[in-house]
Amino acid sequence: MLLVSKYTAIKQLVHSYFIIALSIYTYYSIIESLVDKKIPLSKGRNSNQVFYITGLALQLSKYEKIPAMEIAEAIASHLSANSAGVFSIQIVPPGWIHLELAHPVLAGWLQRLVEKRGDIVAQGHGGTEDKKDKEELVTVLFSSHSSHSPSPQSPLPNHLFPIQYAHARCCSLVRLGEREGLITSEGAIPWLNKQQELRFHHPSELCLLSELVQVVDELECSDSSDSVKWQKLALGLSRVFDNFWRDCRIWGEVKVNSPEIALARLGLVMATQSVLRTLLEEKLGILAILEL
Repeated sequence: MLLVSKYTAIKQLVHSYFIIALSIYTYYSIIESLVDKKIPLSKGRNSNQVFYITGLALQLSKYEKIPAMEIAEAIASHLSANSAGVFSIQIVPPGWIHLELAHPVLAGWLQRLVEKRGDIVAQGHGGTEDKKDKEELVTVLFSSHSSHSPSPQSPLPNHLFPIQYAHARCCSLVRLGEREGLITSEGAIPWLNKQQELRFHHPSELCLLSELVQVVDELECSDSSDSVKWQKLALGLSRVFDNFWRDCRIWGEVKVNSPEIALARLGLVMATQSVLRTLLEEKLGILAILEL
């Protein structure tokens, strides 16, 4: 089984399974050209689940004069035999293939985002409240983006304020979680319950997870340099995070009665911070500030 840790984007993971599945069907003359191109693959719009849709069988059917459903069933059969625990597969007439990601795979992917954030913080000496440490952390966050890095003293564009506010809010919540003793180790986030299902059930939690998957797919699979596109994505993620923070409590009764849910929600906050920082600094050339 391909490991989720090998890929930053879920779309890359799913794509890799299709490449392997196609490689066994050597009698399709079009396979070689498809391997060198992008397989048609899009994320489903239902924010309550993370799934992908491909019309690959429909595309192959046009070239090979074989019914699309027959091709879809052959591909799905191979995927099912070689992707146990990665995703569930559904064939939808006239030949669409739907793949829904398994919760443990999504948990592993979220953990990678959190660890990415943790690596940056570790370089900044833990992100403490001390002013000197904050300045050092800003330098670390800033230093790896030399060609697009703005001056830390540059005025903040008004249209980017919601993005900076969301990032700073994430940082504030994580610091509070550390002070309250809720966050003891970024490697100890209980994403899954005993049934190996994600602990997220509220629509705003699921919507934030879905948005994170979509944005990371764009970050890793798109070569666009259009700043307007990245602003739109960053503002969209910021709005979804605001809805999450409005609807999903972490402190009070949730922390006392359901600490695992509180910590899993903080994990979503840390993952969001990681993605927002990437958007701000790598795509928009704006320093991601830690507090307002």
